[in-house]
Amino acid sequence: MQQFILPSPQIYTYTCHMQHQEHYQRLERLYQQAKVQELFSGSSIQVSHSRAEITLPVQDKYFHGANALHGAVYFKLLDDAAYFAVASVVRDVFIVTASFQLNLVRPVAGGELKAVGTLRSQSKNLFIAEATLYNERGKEVAFGTGQFVRTTQPLESLQGYV
Repeated sequence: MQQFILPSPQIYTYTCHMQHQEHYQRLERLYQQAKVQELFSGSSIQVSHSRAEITLPVQDKYFHGANALHGAVYFKLLDDAAYFAVASVVRDVFIVTASFQLNLVRPVAGGELKAVGTLRSQSKNLFIAEATLYNERGKEVAFGTGQFVRTTQPLESLQGYV
């Protein structure tokens, strides 16, 4: 009879934690290395299980004609925060946004923004996440909900991920 030595629960938990941390760090690198990020200097991201936080210092280059933040920037931050909250639990393939509902609450004319995304629901191929955008005083300035779907493109095939 052959005996098997199994790792202790502590070693298994530590190994899984490290694998998850590596995945989160790879996602953060993927975010930072995306070409579109060249337009959003100073942005940072933190990914954890079912959650992502993105910050962006507001610059006047993001303003529309009335000198306040353009809606495209609200969308970018909310979509990215929700997207990476979902991506934190999808470890094999790239996901894409299928739809996103955006609600603008108040204008932004300066300071730093923080978008917080959380995974709300998941099935085999459909993920729903929400995100809230806050100004530097912690006031909600926008929120949104997105639907995200799996693609067939392996994460390992993405240059920024590996």
